[in-house]
Amino acid sequence: MSRPYLLKYYEADGTVEMFDLKNRRTFLKRMVCEGISLKDLFIGSVVTVYARQLKIVDYADKRTATALGSKMERTFAMIKPDAYEKTGKILALIQANGFSIANLKQCKLSLADAQAFYAVHKAQPFYNDLCKFMSSDVVTALELVGNGAIQGWRKLLGPTSSFTARSEAPNSIRGLFGTDNTKNAAHGSDSSENAQIEIGFFFGPGSRLTSRATYDNCSLCVIKPHAIIDGNAGKIIDDILEDGFEISALQMFHLNRAMAEEFLEVYKGVLPEYNAVVEHLLTGPVMALEVRAENCATAFRELAGPSDPEIARALRPQTLRAKYGADKVKNAVHCTDLPEDGVLEVEYFFKILNAAAN
Repeated sequence: MSRPYLLKYYEADGTVEMFDLKNRRTFLKRMVCEGISLKDLFIGSVVTVYARQLKIVDYADKRTATALGSKMERTFAMIKPDAYEKTGKILALIQANGFSIANLKQCKLSLADAQAFYAVHKAQPFYNDLCKFMSSDVVTALELVGNGAIQGWRKLLGPTSSFTARSEAPNSIRGLFGTDNTKNAAHGSDSSENAQIEIGFFFGPGSRLTSRATYDNCSLCVIKPHAIIDGNAGKIIDDILEDGFEISALQMFHLNRAMAEEFLEVYKGVLPEYNAVVEHLLTGPVMALEVRAENCATAFRELAGPSDPEIARALRPQTLRAKYGADKVKNAVHCTDLPEDGVLEVEYFFKILNAAAN
């Protein structure tokens, strides 16, 4: 059931209130709501206010739109095929530099997709080589939100030439991870108009570009909302890649209650923290990963570590839950428990949820 509300956020003290637009009455009196800050309130964002999951669809008035327009600017970013192994490091830099990730998915461009995306460069001599390169392996597309996001992201990217970047902006993404003018790690929109077009190309209604899981020799990893909010998603992905796992599918999802309960149904009545885990999965986006390796479920469970981060820190301090977990509910990642469940859990996100969204 969907209902329209007017959500008011008071930055001075972090309080919120809600007005029921259909019934024209106050729904929630002004009070503190943990887990919500100004940077979360951009169009398209999903926030949870006392168990109500709200999708921000528009600004309430022109004054708000004007005040937040530049602070909540959107841009498009893409990690190119040459930087696949650096995906985690680049995501960590993105979050460390104050950007919010509004959307993310890893996908494979066909040659025709690459030609369509770079059509503006069709007359350039590098066009054919660029399209071949961009369709050679997976890319990770991102929608970023932040204060002056377009210019901020381009500054973090550095000069187009990786050689120039290494001398003029050595700490930029291209300075750190680029190879040349084409294999320069990442792409960024150069204007608001192009940002809208490029975001629509990957994330708009009817986009053909979807995450492609293999459903073979795999396990599911779900990076939980607190780990994303704390800026640890990139670090977790980097640890996974550094440990030798392949990430063959990666996508951001916003789970509603029905999705979270259905996904965790096997733990109902078994896991004491079941209800609390369901509630936590509603507090923000999650990132789902299909990870692959020999004996994947067992190997990845070893990397994830004990479900209780306190035990993990005492016994296996280098595991994901030891490094990034807070407690049994906010323990950084979900991982597949049984080898026979790997494909089923991956299918739930990359087949069932994607099919429902389309």
